[in-house]
Amino acid sequence: MTDRNTPVIAFVGLGSMGLGMAKNLLKHGHKVIGVDPSAVAREAFVAAGGATAATPADAAATADVVILAVVNAQQVETVLYGEGGAVATLRKGGLVMQCATCPAAFIRRLDERLAATGHELLDAPMSGGRARAESGELTFMSSGNGEAFAAAESILSATSAKVFRLGDKAGIGSLVKTVNQLLAGVHIATAAEAMALAAKAGADTRAVYEVITASAGNSWMFGNRVPHMLDDDYTPLSAVEIFVKDLGLVLDTGHEMRLPLPLAAAAHQLFIAAAGAGWGKLDDAAVVKVYEAAGDFKVSSPVK
Repeated sequence: MTDRNTPVIAFVGLGSMGLGMAKNLLKHGHKVIGVDPSAVAREAFVAAGGATAATPADAAATADVVILAVVNAQQVETVLYGEGGAVATLRKGGLVMQCATCPAAFIRRLDERLAATGHELLDAPMSGGRARAESGELTFMSSGNGEAFAAAESILSATSAKVFRLGDKAGIGSLVKTVNQLLAGVHIATAAEAMALAAKAGADTRAVYEVITASAGNSWMFGNRVPHMLDDDYTPLSAVEIFVKDLGLVLDTGHEMRLPLPLAAAAHQLFIAAAGAGWGKLDDAAVVKVYEAAGDFKVSSPVK
């Protein structure tokens, strides 16, 4: 094994958050081998000083840690166990640090499978979006045993503002991320609904934004996403389709536990409507377009 303070990292997923995270690892002296199907993403990482590999297996062959900054459990499965998967070449005792939003039950099973092949798992879903990934200020909702945390210490230090250690069993971190995504999705949907009501009623939407962000009705998502609506700028930082997926995971978890989640279900339907209208790849604030289309008005407002 290389120095635990600077483990060699196979980094799979150089997307919206992954690229910024991987670049910060380079800045902190890690050797990072990136893997991504996008040639543009790979070229951007090489330009930042990183190396790339064709498959997860190729990257993991010389690595101590495999980081998964992918979208969902299906991609985690493919990266680790599919053709060219990382588990086949990752050294015994090597760490898999998974940062995707996945069902907790899937992560618990993954932990058992990795333990059977002599590998550690750190369940570390992340939050913060592209901006915080680029600044190295992500929040990690993490769980795993002491060895997993020790192996990831320098990685977490280089990429996070806050690390929550939620327990010694993989899966706890993913459960907490599910709760976070319930709130995040509902807050975006309600922000869109509130601004739609203001616009339809003829209010100055920029003034409404200023009032709400200084009042009890504010939320982090309202403050962050409503400016996208006001500017009519839906350049994707976190896409509508992400919340189609994540709120679907929330509802699956509630179904498994026989717990009704009516607010999450309503928000999920709104994101599905936005995706069905062709806005799935736009920024998730574009969910407001569902209201705009129904009421023939715009929330956007020129800067005065």
